[in-house]
Amino acid sequence: MLKIYGSAKSRALRTLWMAGELGIPYEHLDYLPRSAPTKTPEFAVLNPNRRVPVIDDDGFVLYESMAINLYLARKHCSALYPSELKHEALALQWSFWETDRLDRQITNYVNHSTGLPEAERKPAIAEAAWAEIVPAFDVLEVALGHSEWLAGPAFSVADLNVAGALYRALFLDLAKWPKTQAWVARCWARPAAVSVRKMRE
Repeated sequence: MLKIYGSAKSRALRTLWMAGELGIPYEHLDYLPRSAPTKTPEFAVLNPNRRVPVIDDDGFVLYESMAINLYLARKHCSALYPSELKHEALALQWSFWETDRLDRQITNYVNHSTGLPEAERKPAIAEAAWAEIVPAFDVLEVALGHSEWLAGPAFSVADLNVAGALYRALFLDLAKWPKTQAWVARCWARPAAVSVRKMRE
C-alpha cells in the first residue's frame, strides 16, 4: 500500500489531495516539517533532505511533492495526467514554474504579514515576497484569460500542483486578479480538495 509521509499542514497537502482525487488507499504518517520523526536515521534513508512529503509506493521511494503528484497521476492512468504531449509539457511547465515563482514567496508573505506571532514578523521579508508575488499572479491571470485550466481543456495535475501550493492564497485578496481568483476557487471546491482542507484546518 502507498505510504504518504507528511502532515496536511505541509507541502504534503498536495500529495494528500492527489490521493483523494485518484481514490487510492494509502497509509498516512502525519509528520510535521522538522518534527522529531523527520530527524531519525530511518527517515533520512527515505529522504536525506529530511523533508516532507515522501511516498513509499510498495518499495519505490520518492520525494518532492510536484514529482510525486506527476508520478501518481501517470501511474494510475488518471485523466488528471494529460494524454497529449503538449498538455503534458504544460503540466511540467506550470509545476516547475510554481516552485520557483510562488511557493516560497507565498509562505514568506503570509508568515511575515499575518501567520507568525507579531514579534516574530519581519515586514521587510513580507514586502520583498509580495514584490515577487504580484508579477507571478499577473502571469497566471494572463494564462487563465486564454484557458479555464492550465494544461488543456480540463482540470489536471497542473492545476492541482499549482493550486495545491497556493493554499495560502485562499486567504489573500485576489480581487486584482479575477480570473486567478475564480480558478483558485474552482480548484479548491473539488470534493478531494474540500476533504484535504478539513485535514489541515
